[in-house]
Amino acid sequence: MTKEGLIEQIKLKQSFLCVGLDTDLTKIPSFLLDFEDPIFEFNKRIIDSTKDLCVAYKPNIAFYECLGSKGWDSLKKTIDYIPENIFTIADAKRGDIGNTSDYYAKTFFEYLNFDAVTVAPYMGIDSVKPFLKYENKWVILLALTSNEGASDFQTLKDEEGKFFYERVLEKSSKWGTPENLMYVVGATRAEAIGSVRKTVPNNFFLVPGVGAQGGSLDDVVDYGWNNDCGLLVNSSRGIIYASNNHDFAQAARVNALEIKNSMSVLLQAKGFVKE
Repeated sequence: MTKEGLIEQIKLKQSFLCVGLDTDLTKIPSFLLDFEDPIFEFNKRIIDSTKDLCVAYKPNIAFYECLGSKGWDSLKKTIDYIPENIFTIADAKRGDIGNTSDYYAKTFFEYLNFDAVTVAPYMGIDSVKPFLKYENKWVILLALTSNEGASDFQTLKDEEGKFFYERVLEKSSKWGTPENLMYVVGATRAEAIGSVRKTVPNNFFLVPGVGAQGGSLDDVVDYGWNNDCGLLVNSSRGIIYASNNHDFAQAARVNALEIKNSMSVLLQAKGFVKE
């Protein structure tokens, strides 16, 4: 999907919501375990109940590959089921050198046909370039995450007073363009989102941490907004595990609709869409 296509969907749905499909067999409603493919059945119902409210889905690959070939089959069926006008993100956090990254890119962009994949930048440009070769595909580079260990490296300062994540942004922004390069920026570091935005003013951000992790949607927009909206805000557990009963898909829709409605208000306030 192109940048223009993504922006069009944001305007059409008045939403920049990404639903994380972190589907865990130990957490989905127990009645689904009687189905031939419980993971896909769960995902299918979540997609059916939220596809008009979100502009992206983000399966976390770990929840699928841990199940072996059955998990990969469930993932493939899920991606094939998602409507073509919805942006798809492989949350895989890959990043290796040489032809290893070539094959990772081939897996997610050719075999699974994702629109985007999350990539770790620690090994440098040669670990990222293979993903950037694909037309209308995206790299979503880890920039400033919200996990406890993020401070181990990301917020260390060099002799010039620059944070490590700022150096990563400055360097990596030259590898791609705002048409094919996004950044992961955690919602629980609201003011730091503003710092990232100053460094990469035109790129989209994938923002996890709103909802179950306590991040504020208003803060994300205040600090991360750009002229293209520039934000995909992810919610996983707060939507897909809203209920553990037969009504789980309806409950997911209720929670997704609440976030979507808040996004609509913010988009209107910014003049990005009309009421």
